[in-house]
Parts: sequence; structure tokens; C-alpha cells
Amino acid sequence: MSPDLAAANAQRPAPRVFFDRRELDQLLQLYGRMVAQGHWRDYAIDGLRDAAVFSVFRRASEAPLYRIEKRPAQAARQGAWSVVAQGGLILKRGPDLAQVLKVFDRKRFAVVS
Repeated sequence: MSPDLAAANAQRPAPRVFFDRRELDQLLQLYGRMVAQGHWRDYAIDGLRDAAVFSVFRRASEAPLYRIEKRPAQAARQGAWSVVAQGGLILKRGPDLAQVLKVFDRKRFAVVS
């Protein structure tokens, strides 16, 4: 390898993990459904070096209610996908996004008076 090529590779930033089009479609369909039901109002997408994170909020000024994380490094062990609650509790983890998102299909999103 030439010294110029080695220097160019050293200066190149590390690739970031991000969602593909199919994954974003699934996430935004869930988000739209939860907005229509009045549970969520805002979202954020982060592409980090080791993970892609889709965060959902009740209000933009608050901490995220849930984080849906894609961590390819964990794919062989526990699955690349996880849903993390506000306190850091992992609600569901697995290799398939559709299976992991089923945690939001439960009837636990009822208003308590």
C-alpha cells in the first residue's frame, strides 16, 4: 500500500451505522400509528459509529420515551435490534425489526385515570 493511500485511509472517518429504507419505513409506520393514537409527538434519528438509534418523545423537550436501536455488532449474540425504555430497561431484543416492534402492539398504552 502506498503511503498516500494509507494516509487517505487514516483520515477517512469511520463508517456509521444507519437504517436502510425498509427499516425506516417500518419505524415511520409505527411512529405514525402511535402519533395517531396520541402517544408520541416527536422523534429523532441518530447514526452513530456503533449504532443507529430511533428515539421517540412525548414532547420534544423531554427525554425519549423509547429508543429503538440497531447494533450490528450484537447481531450474532442477542440480535441487532432492541427497544429500550426511558429508564434504560431493554423491553425486547432480537434479530428481526418487525418482531422487536411487536412490543408496541400490546394494550399497555391505555390512559390511566
